[in-house]
Amino acid sequence: MDYEGVDVDLDGVPVLRDVGFRSDARRIAVVGANGSGKSTFVRTLNGLVRPSAGRARVLGLDPVADGAAVRRHVGFVFSNPDVQLILPTVGEDLALSLRGQGLSKAEIAERVERALEDIGLAGRRDESAYALSGGQKQLLALAGVLIRRPGLVVADEPTAFLDAANARRIADRLLEQDERAVVIVTHDPALARRCDVAIRFDGGRLVDEGEPGRVVADYLAALP
Repeated sequence: MDYEGVDVDLDGVPVLRDVGFRSDARRIAVVGANGSGKSTFVRTLNGLVRPSAGRARVLGLDPVADGAAVRRHVGFVFSNPDVQLILPTVGEDLALSLRGQGLSKAEIAERVERALEDIGLAGRRDESAYALSGGQKQLLALAGVLIRRPGLVVADEPTAFLDAANARRIADRLLEQDERAVVIVTHDPALARRCDVAIRFDGGRLVDEGEPGRVVADYLAALP
């Protein structure tokens, strides 16, 4: 990830200003108060939000100029899984994520079963996705991203509405994936501390970066 002088204006309102950040860390936490710009920042990673100025590279790609390639390689997990669940059953929803990848029906079925086992939803393939609990829906939404095997997973407050047990399951699935990088927006100090690097936003600017324990401690100390 390589950002230099990135600004974002939304409807004429400055949201990010002069963001510069360079890191090849595998697990990055993004912290900051509500409205600080952190969610806007992570949405630039896969082109959901376009920079108004500056230079951005993610996995060596420009999220704007190389938008299609970036969307293939960067998966995004929202805090509300309902915005990601599209088809009625668990298995159908996961299989949709593999559409257009040139896989046979047998290969798709195998990948779906393996993903359900990995995420703790084995045996639920034919159940309604909308009848799952909130935690199970979030697990399914995460599985729908991971099944595509992206090089980078971006998660915007993925544990915000979960109980402690499901929050831990989601965090473990995100952080224990050795083959991909992860960027997590979180208000959970314990989750942020599990990452390799933390960055902090305040007033639309990236104001701190470094060892997560120190960044989180300084952030908490600065709260009113």
